[in-house]
Amino acid sequence: MEEMKKAILEFAETNKKSKFYFNDFTALFPDEKGRDVKKILTQMINEETLDFWSSGSTSMYGLAGAGKHADGED
Repeated sequence: MEEMKKAILEFAETNKKSKFYFNDFTALFPDEKGRDVKKILTQMINEETLDFWSSGSTSMYGLAGAGKHADGED
């Protein structure tokens, strides 16, 4: 589990984008089930390592404090 968290953080920190789709993270772990990746992402949100953003039709994840998030948008 900790190795997956490190891989997610490394991916998010080294990528130029500030928000990522769920499928971006599942691609990192092709041997894992989607629900297992979702559990890790949820845990990271609860730990305030990642932020969750949703427009209602689109859901994305990003590093906490990085990029533009819903509470800072018009």
